[in-house]
Amino acid sequence: MKEKIEALMAEINDLKCKKEQEIEEARVRLLGKKGEITRLFEEFRTVAPELKKEFGQKLNILKNAAAAKIEELKNAAEESADSKEASFDYTMPGDPMPLGSRHPVSIVREEIVDIFRKFGYDVAEGPEIEDDWHVFEALNFPPEHPAREMQDTFFVSESDNPVLLRTHTSSVQVRAMEKMPLPIRIVCPGRVFRNEAISARAHCIFHQVEGLYIDENVTFADMKQAILLFAREMFGPQTQIRMRPSYFPFTEPSAEIDVSCNICHGKGCNICKGTGWLEIMGCGMVDPNVLEASGIDSKKYSGFAFGMGVERIAMLKWQVKDLRNYFENDLRFLKEFETSI
Repeated sequence: MKEKIEALMAEINDLKCKKEQEIEEARVRLLGKKGEITRLFEEFRTVAPELKKEFGQKLNILKNAAAAKIEELKNAAEESADSKEASFDYTMPGDPMPLGSRHPVSIVREEIVDIFRKFGYDVAEGPEIEDDWHVFEALNFPPEHPAREMQDTFFVSESDNPVLLRTHTSSVQVRAMEKMPLPIRIVCPGRVFRNEAISARAHCIFHQVEGLYIDENVTFADMKQAILLFAREMFGPQTQIRMRPSYFPFTEPSAEIDVSCNICHGKGCNICKGTGWLEIMGCGMVDPNVLEASGIDSKKYSGFAFGMGVERIAMLKWQVKDLRNYFENDLRFLKEFETSI
């Protein structure tokens, strides 16, 4: 045992570990539960009684020397690390990191919302998983109404008030009419879902921005002026609009809005199919039944609503010919919009 103690003491004195991992390995090897010094203490039990005092003292000196050496090495390692950190120049420029770009749909959605914010519209949002009342019933879609067949819906559950994925953000307008004080002036951006075959011109997921304005004495002329101002902010000050009669269950009268083609300036091109016009949205005066369903007096108040597809606006803005590009996360396509940030 005497030879083992002397050999370990010499090893401890010669320890020159510099890395924290090496120091920890040395500590475990010497002082761990199965370490060499620990084993010597176990052997000490078998030492003759007359020798216990002598070897006991030597073992304690050995153990204290090992602990002191380990602590000394740890302090030296920490000082070395501190000196390296102190020598680092924090004023040096960092390594350049390539930045990503915002998605074109996000860019256009925010641009649309920002335009209407300037006109005094607030932003309202609602759940994507909705009930039948807010998506259909409150918007003048009775169960047997043929207009329901226009919307191929993803149903989540069936009941007296089925749960479904919203087919338009008009459901947010219903929630606003139920809870917000009048007058109401809001835009409702969000994602919607329809069971459609995916192609270059259609997708089962897309984004809408719908608008609603309700107050006393709101007229069709107010709606036309608001849409004209939006079109000129979005597509340029020379943009013209035209309104074509249409039908929606929740508005009466209703119209489709076309803007003059900002590519050919009305002369006719392949983007506008030679017509000089591009369709961008639907609109109309809110049907009195819709107002009454949300507890609004239709004899005192009137309003208009409009809705547009964000992908459609983005396609016109950047001449994107395939709607699927927006959903495939192709970095080559997304990098084209880095300058739009």
